Amino acid sequence: MADRTFEVRRLPGMAAIAITCFVILYAPIVTLVVYSFNAGSSVALWEGLSLRWYAVAWDNVAVQEAAIRSLVVAASAAAIATVLATLAALGTTRTGPFPGRMTIYTLINQPLMVPEIVTAVALLIFFAMIKVATGYTGLAYLIAAHAAFCVPFAYLPIRARLEGMDLSLERAAADLYATPFATFRHITLPLMAPGIVAGAMLAFVISLDDVVITEFVKSAGQDTLPTYMLGQLRRAISPEVNAISTALLALTVLLLTAFFFLNRKRN
Repeated sequence: MADRTFEVRRLPGMAAIAITCFVILYAPIVTLVVYSFNAGSSVALWEGLSLRWYAVAWDNVAVQEAAIRSLVVAASAAAIATVLATLAALGTTRTGPFPGRMTIYTLINQPLMVPEIVTAVALLIFFAMIKVATGYTGLAYLIAAHAAFCVPFAYLPIRARLEGMDLSLERAAADLYATPFATFRHITLPLMAPGIVAGAMLAFVISLDDVVITEFVKSAGQDTLPTYMLGQLRRAISPEVNAISTALLALTVLLLTAFFFLNRKRN
């Protein structure tokens, strides 16, 4: 009997559709990377190979300050979001069914379902009230806003990891009179570590390239790298922006590669 298993790859034209999709997705990125090495000032006319714009971006004090601020905000927000997401994942997967469980899932994932502009306006109003009451306008507001937005992104891989873990080891530890904390420290935490790392990296990347929430929440002089680039594009398109974008792309690829090898080693 002939094999009648349905496979998308065997449908007529699927190869052409797949190639077209990849070209649409990655051709602009490849173009951006290539033109970041353009020697001239035009973003549309190739004038030779050069690292000129990388040197310009590296020596730009505003870029240096924005880059450091972006890394500080992203690292802090990712750490806070990962801790909160880990606690939430443990609370929703390592307990029996209870009333309101789906409501909690919905509340945690709410930033994923609501348009980001709505979340940004809500955070703007909330933090504006605190700024008026306290007079403090520091970077903590931006970190808190990013952390709140990144919690569901960190929560999803951690929860998926916990739901895929076998409970037999934890039950065996309990049978051997291990305390709940000892069981968590020596069994649950090491097993869920890949999910925690994945959630932290995802939260870091989401925070690093966020523009909408940053634009609404930041105070004067608190530009991150994405908002700095947006401001430059409003004035004039410069190959310096291409160089900065390529550097951000390289950082993202390095993070993903590191996670791949870390997860592969653990497996």
